[in-house]
Amino acid sequence: MNEQHEHTETITLYTSSYCGHARLVEEFLAEENIAAEVINITENPAAREKLMELNAGYASVPTLVFADGSKLTEPSIRDLRVKLGLDSVSLGDRIRARLGRTMSGNA
Repeated sequence: MNEQHEHTETITLYTSSYCGHARLVEEFLAEENIAAEVINITENPAAREKLMELNAGYASVPTLVFADGSKLTEPSIRDLRVKLGLDSVSLGDRIRARLGRTMSGNA
């Protein structure tokens, strides 16, 4: 059984009924015992509009909004683990970041 992590603030996770990656992120948070308010934009048009405001007009899922106001849109599980402090950023990731590339290698 996983131990409770030190995430006391609830994360807001925007998802949809049709996104497999969003379901994987939701399952990951549950497996790590990290509280998340899951908002399905397929079932909630007002939430879809809010999400589009957050993402410059795009209804991209999964989008996670953190208590500090930061957000991740369509993150890899690795990027999410780093954001949550479950993994550290490797030297290669730091070098890519300085070169303007994401951790997953995309420009």
